[in-house]
Amino acid sequence: MLSASILNELRAAVAPERVLTSPEELIVYGYDGAFVESKPDAVVAPLSSAEVSRVLQIAHRERIPLSPRGAGTGLAGGSVPVAGGIALNMAMMNRIVEISPADMCVVTQPGVITGALQAAVEAQGLFYPPDPASLNQCTIGGNIGTSAGGPRGLKYGTTKDYVLGLEVVLASGDALRTGGRTMKNVTGYNLTQLFVGSEGTLGVVTEITLRLVPKPQAKATVLAMYGALDAACQTVGNILGASVVPVTTELMDNVVIKAVEDAFHLGLPTDAGALLLIEVDGDPQTVPMQQAQVAEICRQSGAREVRVAKDAAEANALWQARRDIYAAIMRLKPSTLPEDICVPRSKIPAMAQRVAEVREKYGLVMPMWGHVGDGNLHPSIMCDRRDADEMRRVHAALGEIFETAIALGGTLTGEHGIGILKKEYLPTNLSATAIAQMKAVKQLFDPHGILNPGKVFPE
Repeated sequence: MLSASILNELRAAVAPERVLTSPEELIVYGYDGAFVESKPDAVVAPLSSAEVSRVLQIAHRERIPLSPRGAGTGLAGGSVPVAGGIALNMAMMNRIVEISPADMCVVTQPGVITGALQAAVEAQGLFYPPDPASLNQCTIGGNIGTSAGGPRGLKYGTTKDYVLGLEVVLASGDALRTGGRTMKNVTGYNLTQLFVGSEGTLGVVTEITLRLVPKPQAKATVLAMYGALDAACQTVGNILGASVVPVTTELMDNVVIKAVEDAFHLGLPTDAGALLLIEVDGDPQTVPMQQAQVAEICRQSGAREVRVAKDAAEANALWQARRDIYAAIMRLKPSTLPEDICVPRSKIPAMAQRVAEVREKYGLVMPMWGHVGDGNLHPSIMCDRRDADEMRRVHAALGEIFETAIALGGTLTGEHGIGILKKEYLPTNLSATAIAQMKAVKQLFDPHGILNPGKVFPE
C-alpha cells in the first residue's frame, strides 16, 4: 500500500483527479488482453513528459514499482502491475504533435491510437504501415513496447523499422532524447532501438518520431481456399519466387474457418483445410496485373477455389473473415492463449504440421492463423482456466510448440512480447550469456528494478 504522504506527492506531481485509488478503479488497470490479473496500489495519468518525470522521481526515491500502460490490449501480460505499486496510464498523452510531409515523418505522444495516427497521416497522402490487429484500440506507445507487427509485416516490416527517435524518461526521472528526424544517423550507440521492444523495462517513452512512406495509390485482394494446409503455406513461397511481394498473406486453418463460419455465416467452405488471404498494393497500373498473377499462382499451387475482389466493397467482404477471427474463436472456450511464434519462412509448413500434431496429442482446441509471409503464426490454445487437467495439457502443449519453433530456427514471439506469460521460456531461446547481458542493461538503466518488474526475465 502507498502511504497517504506518497499519494499526496503523486497528486501534486500531476493533478488530484488523475491519481486513482478506489477499488473499482484499480481493478480496471489490473489486467490486459491476457488472463493475468494483479491490481496496482494507485493509477497515475500524466499529461506531459514533465509530469512523467516527477512521478518517476518519487517512485525512484521510494523504490515504488511502476508499470507503464497504454490501452491494455497486450497479449502477454506486459502491462499488468504484478508487483503492485503505480500503474502509469499513458493514454491521456494522446496528441499528434506534428505531421511533416517534407521530412516524411510524424511526431506523436505515446497515447495516440494507432488507427487514428494512420488516418491522420493518410489524409496528407502519407502512410504508416504497421497494423496490429488491435489498431483501433492499441496505442503507439504500446506498439513501441513490443515492436508490434501485423499483417503488413511481409512487405513493410514492423514498428522497429519506422522509429527514428524517442523521448524517454528514465527510472531516475531524467529525460533522454535518442535519434531524430533524419533517415541516417550513426552518431553513437543506437539507443533508439534499445528501447523499442523493451516492454517498459528500461524507461517510459513520452514522445515518438516515426518514419512515413508515400501512401499506396491502389490495392487489390485475392482469397484462395485449399484442401490442405501445406499447399497454402507453400503458395507464399511460390508468389515471392515470381518476384511479387504482397502486402499481406494471412493464413487461416480449418479450425478458424469453422469457427468464423459458425459465428458469422460468411459462406466459407467448412471442409477447406486452409484459407489464404492475399493483398497487393502499389501504382494503379501494376496492381491489377499482380492481382491476376497472384490468383493464377494460387491455382497452380493447388487452390481449389480462388476469389478475386473487383472493387473495394468486394475486398472488404473478403477481409471480413480475417477481422472476425477473435470474436469467433472466443465462442469456443472461456479463455485463450494466443501465441505468436515466428519461424523462417521456409519452415512454416513444418511448424504448421507440428502444431496440428500437438493439438491432436493433447486433445486441445487450437485454431491457428497468422502472417504466414513473414513466418509469424498464431496457434491459439482455447481453454478453461478452471479445469486443472486441461491447463496441464495446455502448458505441456505450449512447451512443445515453443521447442519446435526454436529448433526450426525461430523465436518465442514475433510481435506480442515476452511479458509475463513467456518469461519462464526465455532460457530456451536465449543463452545464459545473452540473458546476463540483458540483465546488465536493465541494471544500468533501472538500478532499483522499479520499471515494469516481473516481466521478461525468468524467475
